[in-house]
Amino acid sequence: MTIIKDNKALTEICTRLAGNDFLTIDTEFLRDKTYYPRLCLIQLAGPGIDPVAVDPLEKGLDMAPLIDLLNNEKVVKVFHAARQDLEIFYNLTGKIPHPIFDTQVAAMVCGYGEQVGYNNLINDICKVQLDKGAQFTDWSRRPLSKRQLSYALDDVTYLRDAYTHLSAVLEKRGRTKWVNEEMEILTDPATYENPPDQAWQRIKIKSTKPRVLAVLREVAAWREREAQRRDIPRGRVLRDETLADLAVHPPKVLADLKNIRNLPGDIAGGRFGQQLLDAVKKGLDTDKKDCPVPEIKPRLPQDLAPVVEMLKMLLRIQASTHEVAAKLIASASDLEALAMDDKAAIPAAKGWRHEIFGKEALAMKHGKVALSLKNNQIHKKEI
Repeated sequence: MTIIKDNKALTEICTRLAGNDFLTIDTEFLRDKTYYPRLCLIQLAGPGIDPVAVDPLEKGLDMAPLIDLLNNEKVVKVFHAARQDLEIFYNLTGKIPHPIFDTQVAAMVCGYGEQVGYNNLINDICKVQLDKGAQFTDWSRRPLSKRQLSYALDDVTYLRDAYTHLSAVLEKRGRTKWVNEEMEILTDPATYENPPDQAWQRIKIKSTKPRVLAVLREVAAWREREAQRRDIPRGRVLRDETLADLAVHPPKVLADLKNIRNLPGDIAGGRFGQQLLDAVKKGLDTDKKDCPVPEIKPRLPQDLAPVVEMLKMLLRIQASTHEVAAKLIASASDLEALAMDDKAAIPAAKGWRHEIFGKEALAMKHGKVALSLKNNQIHKKEI
């Protein structure tokens, strides 16, 4: 089991991997005490290249060869459940590895169900049962144990066979383009950005008054910037319910902060207290036309409930027929939106989703497709 700690070895392995059509990659990280994930280990492998682990915590290790490899357009970077790994590299380099292939997404397109786990996928394709005992260990501690390294390297060792198998299945079924469409979403930088002025949208609050939401926007933005600056979890700065209380009962002076639920005393009496008051005042002084307006989801009319049930049935039929996870095609809210509006802006209105479900859903909605039962089987029939 090889762990790379020097620049020469890293350059050599990256050069070798760059000579292949694809490489497999995974990371181990910690995030329980930080805002940004702390990268602790990077695992790499390629066709005919034994898996190695790169130690990013090693002092003096220059990651430039690896970053160049991740940005090499001639090499496909293969991940499983790539989102968190991609976020790590985006925060580290300001770029997202490209091109990529996510075996979890590919598996959903190939009939493996919704969000299949790596262990189950490898067990099915490679007939290997992986040891996951080291999954929840402290990856920042050194030295790493043999069991930790074995677990980490398994995640890229068998990923090579999974990629080869799934790629062949996709090509045979003419679905390579489907997965490529999904990869474009995963490699969009907007997927991983956390603009402070949008942080308020993640906080549950009962009030929908624009002025209350304006205050919430400002105090939530302050917390987000502070969490980012100090690299600590948002909740370590202020809890969500505290922000909601600040918005509903906006304090005017420092003494008022003592009445805010769960507001730490050191914040109320320190420099952060004044910063919070400034954020509250900014929200209160916001021009009415600039106050945020909550997005109110249209309520499904009662007479459309049967339409949604029929769309659910059709979705299950189409997902089964095409061996694609139903959740990947459309969500429950997507079906409600489609029931209310033929031109609903949902994923199923375009691309491969439209081809296998969207257009069929519209046809059924307008009486051009019917569902029937025969021999305990559901059948779809054009009218």
